[in-house]
Amino acid sequence: MALSFQQIRQSIQGHIPDRPELGHRTRQAAVATILRSRPNHTEALFILRAVQEGDPWSGHMAFPGGHKDDVDASLRRTAERETFEEIGLDLSQHASFLGELNTIRANPRRTIDMAVTPYVYELHSDEFTLDPNHEVADVLWGSLDDMISGLSLTRTAPEIRGRTEEFPGYGVGGQVVWGLTFRMLEQFFSVLDPHRDLPS
Repeated sequence: MALSFQQIRQSIQGHIPDRPELGHRTRQAAVATILRSRPNHTEALFILRAVQEGDPWSGHMAFPGGHKDDVDASLRRTAERETFEEIGLDLSQHASFLGELNTIRANPRRTIDMAVTPYVYELHSDEFTLDPNHEVADVLWGSLDDMISGLSLTRTAPEIRGRTEEFPGYGVGGQVVWGLTFRMLEQFFSVLDPHRDLPS
């Protein structure tokens, strides 16, 4: 059975997000989890980050988003501004804001002290053209139903600092969503279904 937006709305709007205490050196970032309804399933939008030297998530699948700037009145505004800059989608015109998920710390094995807050949106219009910038190699849609059911669950073995490590992920359009974005998805699914077993 396809995830219904009524179920998603009720779960997200009833969720009280956890905001951990952050150090003064912690960089804050925000992403937009953008959902759309299709006849037999619900989809989420992902970007394939362009390969760029110095980017710790170079070539990864991710949600659109980025670091909070001084011009941003809030982290939610960060997610919306970054989405427009990265893929040309104005969420204020084409989507409804559903709610906020828990803030997640970046992988502690990295040298980056960063906390990311996901904001969930429901598209209510298809009357737009995506315009990815130089930071985005591709834009893909993935079925949330296939993810939460485990149908698209897979494993990936990237090389990290000279070592190959295996991680769970979700297959989307020939790519694999793993790492930080995978953790965000698992948090999202735990809000939708608190009794769901987490993949290892």
